[in-house]
Amino acid sequence: MAEVFDDETEQTISIQEYLKEVEEQELEADLVLGGDEGKECTYSKGYMKRQAIFSCLTCTPDGNAGVCTACSLSCHDGHEIVELWTKRNFRCDCGNSKFGDFICKLFSNKDVENANNSYNHNFKGSYCICNRPYPDPDVEEQVEMIQCCMCEDWFHEEHLGLSSIDEIPRDEEGEPLYEDFICSVCSAICSFLIQYPSSIWAVGRHSAGKDSLLSELPENNNTQTDSCVLETSSSASIIAENKPMFLSKNWRGALCRCEKCINNYKLKNISFLVDEEDSIAEYEKIAKQKREEKLQEQEGAELKLFNNLGHVEKIEILNGIADMKDEIRTFMESFDSSKPITSADIHQVFENLAKKRRRTE
Repeated sequence: MAEVFDDETEQTISIQEYLKEVEEQELEADLVLGGDEGKECTYSKGYMKRQAIFSCLTCTPDGNAGVCTACSLSCHDGHEIVELWTKRNFRCDCGNSKFGDFICKLFSNKDVENANNSYNHNFKGSYCICNRPYPDPDVEEQVEMIQCCMCEDWFHEEHLGLSSIDEIPRDEEGEPLYEDFICSVCSAICSFLIQYPSSIWAVGRHSAGKDSLLSELPENNNTQTDSCVLETSSSASIIAENKPMFLSKNWRGALCRCEKCINNYKLKNISFLVDEEDSIAEYEKIAKQKREEKLQEQEGAELKLFNNLGHVEKIEILNGIADMKDEIRTFMESFDSSKPITSADIHQVFENLAKKRRRTE
């Protein structure tokens, strides 16, 4: 019997903890969705520099198509959906030729195919060099994966090609010290990075005798220059060729933007590296700004509505808020803190409020 109460105790959280958890979940969702409320198909915006993308295995089991947030909710509700987080330079496929007779409910006038979209095995629900799904049904404890900023595939830490996962730059609390990660396959494509000064590399407490992240680089500089940074650089790299790379904050700002290097990026199809809006950090920064603006708009709308009410209506609302506070306070004072709060308890609180209101009418 004691074990039963122990389990119930573990489930108990305060209202403040619950509200904080809800806020954190909403923030996490906004960061992934980039502030997209999922009301309109993004097809008309073209190949977006970065957006949240989903794969529908019900409609496209071959994993050769991706849909935007709005279409995943409106057109593919109840389907087998794979959440891909974000993809770059992608245009929504929903309802095009890859979906057969299926028609997009939000934007039906689309090209037969989006020729510039890129797809990998993530669209089939597989990740890493081990080609396993996430979450993996054969694994009890799911582990976090790291996304390559080049190919955008996700990798298990033990499959990065490192001698030890301790080589991953982290602080004392285990938080990542790097802004971007490049897998060993993609590092061959951008091997020129090893010619850059050591300041672009994130170094952890277990790496090369360094204790922390090297000095932070300045913000991105998108100005094209005549002189080549690589020709004037004399610093030796601390990174071996064809090994995974961990890049420090603002490392993209250190990339050379001379005509020769810009053309080299184009030839390698990696011009996105010098596009400030491509990075996850910038994507999340914009998402946070949109979230703050949305919250301010909501607060402003609520205040405007309240101010437009008559004196009697304002008093009734304020009295209603006071009654709710009193009822919740009474409930919390009388509630057994060793037990979890159930939906029945919440219903009882509102039922008591309704009874109190009927008595005063």
